[in-house]
Amino acid sequence: MRKKILMVCEAFGGGVFAYVSQLCNDMCDEFDVYLAYAIRPQTPKNYKEALDERVHLIEVKNFGHLKNPFVDIRLIKELRQIERELNPDVIHLHSSIAGGIGRIAFKGKVNTVVYTPHGYAFVLMGKDSLKIRMYKWLEKILGKGNSITLTCCESEDKVAKTVSKRTAYVETGVNLEDLSNSLDGIQPIRSEKFTVYTLGRICQQKQPELFNRIAELVPEARFVWIGDGELANRLTASNIEITGWKPRKEALAMAKGADIYVLCSLGEAIAMSLIENMFIKKLCLVSNVMGNKSVIVDGINGYLCDKAEDYAARIKQAMLSFPTKLSQKAYEDVLNIYNTHEMKKKYVDFYNSVCK
Repeated sequence: MRKKILMVCEAFGGGVFAYVSQLCNDMCDEFDVYLAYAIRPQTPKNYKEALDERVHLIEVKNFGHLKNPFVDIRLIKELRQIERELNPDVIHLHSSIAGGIGRIAFKGKVNTVVYTPHGYAFVLMGKDSLKIRMYKWLEKILGKGNSITLTCCESEDKVAKTVSKRTAYVETGVNLEDLSNSLDGIQPIRSEKFTVYTLGRICQQKQPELFNRIAELVPEARFVWIGDGELANRLTASNIEITGWKPRKEALAMAKGADIYVLCSLGEAIAMSLIENMFIKKLCLVSNVMGNKSVIVDGINGYLCDKAEDYAARIKQAMLSFPTKLSQKAYEDVLNIYNTHEMKKKYVDFYNSVCK
């Protein structure tokens, strides 16, 4: 008999949606896959089309945001009812809300409970606060239970070890065929000026003030932020352009025409945009933090930076002599490590190893 995997995902949108849907599809060849999910505003309208028809879908009616204890009690009962009906071998919880309520609901006595945080909130939120300390305290309490925390890279695994008694990691990967097809025929949008760019929501996690300072230090270069967000007013340097949100093809065309990709976030699980830019052979300059430092090896396939002056020095250096060997090595790393073929093999091995 094929073993059953139950995926539980409340945060069914954005990067988590892409990750979970890809994982569900990849696991269908080896396991019976069930997905218990919630509809969010960020959930694509055509989400069913992204999933293999062999994935069994279960919409969880009582998913909330851990604010109403009565809803939470109903949710725990609903999740336990799903567990009783399916009798899964592995229950895989994705992101913090499913991971929090799921580790309370599922005891892991007759199956294995796995939790993937997709980036710890207490790392991604940055500056110390009561809210961050509370998140970390909750992770420590729940991490003492009968579950395995499965992260997306080695540096996130090191953080997991500080709050969980059992951990493992499987590197995130992109779908090379889909990405290649998306890139085929796209003409790069180039500029006469040397172009440094980043991509995503302009929010605290992405440190727009740091991006702004880098731009101020290299006034001779053009800086582009593809995206928008609540902190757009922090980008005040005269050589920064904010494009707003762009369709994927246009964003890829702009990326292909740029020279350097910068990711100065407070932390990541593994940023899919980083892997994609490695694949399109951009020189990647990233913050020396969780997630980024697992992927980028300083001076080998990109550069790790600790402060604005580090980014600025690397950009000025590249403007004089571009380090093509680094971007080539980054591309090869995606072919060999950070792709869904490798991710699928590692996940199959992991699930088989933890089945009771």
